[in-house]
Amino acid sequence: QVRLVESGGGSVQPGGSLRLSCAASGSISNFDTVGWYRQAPGQERELVAFIFNTGSTTSPGSRKGRFIVSRDNDKNMIYLQMNSLQPEDTAIYFCHARAGAGGTAVWGSGTQVTVSS
Repeated sequence: QVRLVESGGGSVQPGGSLRLSCAASGSISNFDTVGWYRQAPGQERELVAFIFNTGSTTSPGSRKGRFIVSRDNDKNMIYLQMNSLQPEDTAIYFCHARAGAGGTAVWGSGTQVTVSS
């Protein structure tokens, strides 16, 4: 039933910032884990950041302090604030939601982020 639609992608110079938004067509309160993955050409899809209903977050060490994930259950929105962007961050970014450990995953269709001079 729930669909995820990303927005906010685009092109930015190194050192710049972007904010990605993910709008859900229904309630996200039943999804314990929501957040973002990304995939560059020829690469495997990798985790960017998760946020749980408790407010706790998970992100690889290299992205801590640069990427900030948040959620608004009242508005059914998931956000990713990206700062100090580098060319290595260029990828398609996918919104993701999961009911719990081993639960069913829901994916958005992705939004392109390009970081270059």
